[in-house]
Formats: sequence, structure tokens, C-alpha cells
Amino acid sequence: MVGKPNMTVDLGGISMRNPVNTASGTFGNGLQFEGFYDVGTTLGAITCKGVAAEPWPGNAAPRLAELPSSMMNSVGLQNPGVHMFVKTYGDYLQSLRARGCAVICQVAGHSIDEYRMALELFDELAPFASGFEINISCPNIAKGGAAMGGTPADAAAVMRAVRPLTDRPLVVKMAPHDVAEIGRALEAEGADALSLINTIPGMAIDVRTRRSKVARPTAGVSGPAIHAIAVRMVWECAQAVSVPICGIGGITSGVDAAEMILAGATAVSVGTANLTDPMAASRVVEELGEWASEQGVKSITELIGAFEC
Repeated sequence: MVGKPNMTVDLGGISMRNPVNTASGTFGNGLQFEGFYDVGTTLGAITCKGVAAEPWPGNAAPRLAELPSSMMNSVGLQNPGVHMFVKTYGDYLQSLRARGCAVICQVAGHSIDEYRMALELFDELAPFASGFEINISCPNIAKGGAAMGGTPADAAAVMRAVRPLTDRPLVVKMAPHDVAEIGRALEAEGADALSLINTIPGMAIDVRTRRSKVARPTAGVSGPAIHAIAVRMVWECAQAVSVPICGIGGITSGVDAAEMILAGATAVSVGTANLTDPMAASRVVEELGEWASEQGVKSITELIGAFEC
């Protein structure tokens, strides 16, 4: 009889006790969930909310809208800047590392220079970071708001600029389009891992007021409604690259997480589900372990990309 499987995974040099991570912007910075369960001894990793070199105010309210099987957000990466982030959360995040939970700090920027400044500060001030996630979905101010990594050339340019700035692993958060082509470009420039997908642009109109349900015309859609799309994109990207992938999009259960792993993800991130069920990520850890046991494998890594058609 096969015993309990080994659940440890390696996300591009980030060692995780199990494959369950949290999606940036949906889990605070971990501390906010400690009243529900012991984050440090439960999760494989957390990804902190995106932080830039300098504080960003974010977008105007309303920023959130509930939709069928999903939600829409237009927060605009409001953040306190790296210095204040480290001052506020550094001790807590160090305690997470001490308890065995990897800490991934997300780097935000509106230009290549802003990414460079933020990552240089993080590398200097955040010894607790197991690695950094570069969010190339940030709007490029110089190009009228298009995503910084919206094309293979743009994504490669960001990666080329930041790769020399740290020896720690760099994970890249990708927008939900052209994932195979952009993924190859990022891998070629030294990305250690990829995380996908980010929210899908959508639109919701209040038909009585004839205005958007958020302060901007469009916003990012997340939650169970996008799960099947995310699984497909993870699979497409996994066929194109050899670096590990963290699968994100509508994960609410161990079954959802298992789909991502079978499609080619090494790790998964629980996002919107944290906002409706604070125990969601902890529950996914348990349910994913049960699934791996049912599959009769010695290690969950045996199931990465094991999808058959």
C-alpha cells in the first residue's frame, strides 16, 4: 500500500512544503488570515500584494462588483511603497519563513525603471523573500495603459532589465493572452517560473444608471467563471516552456487545483475564493493531499502535466 505522498514542490527555486500558494491582492500579506488558521504551518507559500518603489493611491471607488460566479475589481494596485511595506510586514513575513511558508513579494511598476527601482529595494530590504513575482500586467503609462508585458518583445524587455538585479528566483505574473509565445520570451530572458493567469478584462453596466458598476469602464474579472479558461492557458503555456508554472484562476477546491496540476502547473494560487471563504486556501491544501493519495503516487510531482487526451 502506497503511503501518504510527498507534497513538496519546487517553483523555480522556491521550495514549497505543498503546492498551494495565494494569489497577490486576495490574501493581504498573510497576517490578515492568521485568526482563521496558522498560515505559516499550513500553506506552501503566500504571494504578497503588489508593491512599487513609491506609494500608489490606486483607482477611484467603487472598485469591486459582484458578478455571477465571479467578481470584478479595479483596485489599481494601491500600495504603500517598498519601504513602508517592509516596515509594516517585515517581522511577520520573517516569521512565516521561520514556520516553513515561502514568501513571494510581488513587484509592480508602470515602466521598466520603476520595476528596477522596486526590485532593487526589495532585494536590499526584504531578506524574508523566497523570491519575487514580477507583475507584467501593470499598465504602461508611456504606451497609453497597455500592459507592460502585453507582447513578447515588451515582456522580454522587462525581464532583461530586472534579471541581473537579484540572485533570488523571479516568477513572472502574466496577462491572459498569448501565453505560450510570451512565456517562451520570458523563459529565454531568465524567468525562473511563470504564474498565470491574471484577471480577464471585462465590463459590467448598471442598466438603471447606465454607468459602469465600478469607477472605470472596464475591470479585471476573477473567480470560478474563469477557471476553465485559466486551465486551458496553463496547459498551452506548459506545452511551450520548460520552467515551472503556478496556475491561477477560479480555484475554490482541491479538484480545481488538481485540474491545474494535471494541465501542467507545479503550484497553484488560491485567489478570489479567499474573499468569500477565509478558510479556502487551507481547505484546498487538505483536499489536494487527499486527491494525491487517491491517485496512488509517491510524490505529487508525478501528477504535473499528467493530463491525457
